[in-house]
Amino acid sequence: MHVYPPPVAGPSVRWPVWVGDVPLLAAAFQPRTVIRDQAEGARRGGRDVVLSGGGGVGKSQLAAFLARQLRDQERATGTGLDVLVWAGATGPDQIITAYAEAAGQLHLPGADREDEGAVARLFVRWLAATRHRWLVVLDDLTDPALLEEWWPDSGTGNGWVLATTRREDAQLSGQNRTLIRLGLYTRDEASAYLHRRLTDAGHPHLHDPGSAGENPGPADELARELGDLPLALSHAAAYLINTRHTMSHYLTLLRDTNSQLSDLLPPSADTEGYGRPVTASLLLSLDAVDKADTTRLARPLLHLASLMDPLGHPTTAWTTPPAFNHLRTARPPQRRWLRRRHPAVTEGEVRSALDCLHTYALIVQDTSTAPIRLHALTARAVRETIPSGMLPTTASTAADAIMSLWPRHDHEERELVASLRSNTVHLDERTRPALWQPETHPCIYRVGISLTNAGLYQQAIEHDEKIASHSNAILGDDHPDTLTARNNLASSYSAAGRIQDALDLREQVLADCERILGDDHPDTLTARNNLAGSYSAAGRLQDALDLGERVLADCERILGDDHPDTLSARNNLARARTVAASVQQPDTATPATTADFHPPSDTPEQPV
Repeated sequence: MHVYPPPVAGPSVRWPVWVGDVPLLAAAFQPRTVIRDQAEGARRGGRDVVLSGGGGVGKSQLAAFLARQLRDQERATGTGLDVLVWAGATGPDQIITAYAEAAGQLHLPGADREDEGAVARLFVRWLAATRHRWLVVLDDLTDPALLEEWWPDSGTGNGWVLATTRREDAQLSGQNRTLIRLGLYTRDEASAYLHRRLTDAGHPHLHDPGSAGENPGPADELARELGDLPLALSHAAAYLINTRHTMSHYLTLLRDTNSQLSDLLPPSADTEGYGRPVTASLLLSLDAVDKADTTRLARPLLHLASLMDPLGHPTTAWTTPPAFNHLRTARPPQRRWLRRRHPAVTEGEVRSALDCLHTYALIVQDTSTAPIRLHALTARAVRETIPSGMLPTTASTAADAIMSLWPRHDHEERELVASLRSNTVHLDERTRPALWQPETHPCIYRVGISLTNAGLYQQAIEHDEKIASHSNAILGDDHPDTLTARNNLASSYSAAGRIQDALDLREQVLADCERILGDDHPDTLTARNNLAGSYSAAGRLQDALDLGERVLADCERILGDDHPDTLSARNNLARARTVAASVQQPDTATPATTADFHPPSDTPEQPV
């Protein structure tokens, strides 16, 4: 094969040659010192750099900073760049056009041909051989296949290639390329950005770091709520400047689950010229995922994952039977004639879909078994794409998946159980009232029981108080599930040693059960049994005996002598009698513990 010599730049070139618009640095730009130093070290070591990260983390901004620094600093020393090309890289056409323009400005022989691709290849050949100093930036590289033909050879040491991408494919780090992952702002960087941005705009009073001793203050809270995402912080700061809202007021709006991100981080706040709304930037990869995802499960999986805790949820949640059943019907049909068919979902397909989401930086997963994480704003943007009619089903599937993972005994898998608790709370907060209608999902009750089992009594009380309040607001004071929630709160009081609070609440629950459900309803029997236990714990042994005898008589009459609940009631009464018999002086009696009394039910404290 004949090897053509590299083209030589024409004699009338006007140096330096700049192609493409290097973005202006954002107001209050944070230089990301650690990442910048890594990139500079790779350049000095003769390696090209790929900056990888999710949407809105500031990849293009950092690339612009590095390009400007290299151009301007070296110009001051007389060793500046001769050629700088900034090319968008979402498709080959953008790269080809930028390269062809560079070839034209260099007056390379043949650069006047109509074949733009051939002209672009002239420029690539010239870069590989020239002694001129050059920099090529490929911004937002979406297809690694472009590396093969359009990645310049910087082996001579005179040039450097810098690329940005959302992807993390293995080939991005091959052939003398270093992949550097760019993440979120550190909390210090986020705080510094907000302070400088608002101060430079003449509104330093809008930056509220909090009073002395307040931890965290509104500024830290805002950074946390926005997940330290640079793009979101820039929009939020512009929104504050435009509306003069305080940070506290903005936080209230941001935490309102009924508000839309497009309203709180509007395109009108794009003062830095990023060119797209925050939500569009976060979800830019979705179309590419849909094209690459052969399983057609990536989008429904992303919907499920968006309801979970951004800090992480078990990947095994999506290989449970409830998840398989949901995904089977949720994925779009492959062909029109298959619209009524729903082939079974396999674990391999789920893994492949998750890998696709990870490849396009929509989820983060360090290993195939590690927890799945989503940035909080990405999750919120995804949730806002779920059709309203699908949200209850999607939420219920996630809750069912959580329950299917919950071990029978919490202490056997403490780390897993802690994750399931946090994911349940987050799921409920983001989808309420989906898990409450037509009846309360058992995972909501399970959290309080689990906290009590773990000895986290105060957290259990706080959780159960919220659940009782939500149940009353959503279902009504007389709904059976509200009675269950109040009963569980009484159990949390009892476990925490708040005996009188537990007793008072259980008396109210029993009275309501008798009024609403009737004296002989199984839930009324359970409430009566629980109250007997509270009497015993409070040292009111005769009241415990009297009520325990009634519970036993009712169980025998309604359920029969051999029913498990009757056996539990008989056992409870026997224990109460043993305690009463051991007490010689009533005023010095040692109260029996609530553990002496067992509800006549195999399910701890879920039904009343």
